[in-house]
Amino acid sequence: MKANQFSLWMVAAAVVVAGSAITAAQDARSLAGKWDGTVTVSANNSGVIVPVEVPFPFEIANDGGKLKASFLNGALRIASTASTVTGDKVVFTFGQYGTTLDATVKDGVLSGTYIRPKGRGAPLPFKASKSAAIAAAKAPSIDGVWITEARSNKGEAAWRFIVDQKGAQVTATILRIDGDTGTLYGTYKDGKFVLGHFSGARPLLVEVTPNADGTLTISQNKGAGLLAAREAEAKSKSLGTPTDPTAHTSMKDPNEPFKFAFPNLKGEIKSNTDPQFKGKVLLVNIAGSWCPNCHDETPFLVNLYKKYRSKGFEVVQLSFEEDEQQPGLARLKGFNENYGIEWTVLVPGNPDQLNEKVPQASNLNAFPTSFFIGRDGRVRAVHAGFPSPGSGEFYKEAEKEVTTLVEKLLAERAPGTAR
Repeated sequence: MKANQFSLWMVAAAVVVAGSAITAAQDARSLAGKWDGTVTVSANNSGVIVPVEVPFPFEIANDGGKLKASFLNGALRIASTASTVTGDKVVFTFGQYGTTLDATVKDGVLSGTYIRPKGRGAPLPFKASKSAAIAAAKAPSIDGVWITEARSNKGEAAWRFIVDQKGAQVTATILRIDGDTGTLYGTYKDGKFVLGHFSGARPLLVEVTPNADGTLTISQNKGAGLLAAREAEAKSKSLGTPTDPTAHTSMKDPNEPFKFAFPNLKGEIKSNTDPQFKGKVLLVNIAGSWCPNCHDETPFLVNLYKKYRSKGFEVVQLSFEEDEQQPGLARLKGFNENYGIEWTVLVPGNPDQLNEKVPQASNLNAFPTSFFIGRDGRVRAVHAGFPSPGSGEFYKEAEKEVTTLVEKLLAERAPGTAR
């Protein structure tokens, strides 16, 4: 056996499938670091399918001899839950999304495919190279909050485009009713800002062109441009007003108790009349393990639940999973394990059955959506969507709004209890 063949064999032999324990530290170090990645997606622009290359940052860490890959979403890290290395081949598994990144290392370049679960689309071509320093460039200022035209199937008139700029470098996000696009990363070059996002889901290329009149033209995945104006300027009023997430969805009869009766992951039926929910403040969260904005929201809800559970606060997650995922619910189990979920998780059906399974609500079309239920069983408020930390102050406001509402409901006495 040749020396180089023996070396590769030793690396492969040292792999522990669950965590990729690599004893050859120099091989782990060669992959560890920051990478500039791309995935190629097919976009439908006015009936024409075009390939779009989406850039995004990517990291690989040597965690005690185990390789861990992470997609970046602002302050959030979407980290691999397992990895294997065999020769020049590396495989990262993301249990929380039910996905796999299968790549080969050659001449310092990672290339391969990002494999999505059944029902979520074809594998995405993937490529990455070690991050390189970007030369400083003079760029126009687009820092701040903008109002942009919306292209929405949820009845929205406008979105917010939120930008944090440092020189030619920009992070940004587009905030919609269901949440935001995740953090977009990019820079200014040749008269426009080119931004990309991929966090294991929702790949998006955004190209932002500053116009002479101070407005912006924003194109998503090579689609038609949307006009944007600074929120503080009068011309933004003509573009529309972003939808208030607390007014998007309502109850048909606000005096009727919120009802549910669905199976948990063991097949046991749990309902709103069960003793564990009696007299409790309840947050019923419409979600799905496929839903990127649900991933954005869940860490906050987990901390909220830990803080107030002992005070009479309960969370019920209605997780709508595709038919292809229903037999074993592997991705949902990975989602729950990744975030340390301890609340009640029920599976009513697939995403297309949302309104059939939750018929008491009007205009329910955003994942996630949270129903806040008082100790008397009635819905007191509904909040559509949830932003990621990339939305800055709007993310902090959403956290504060939800926390304040839960505290207010907890302060109320249960019906029939003595003062």
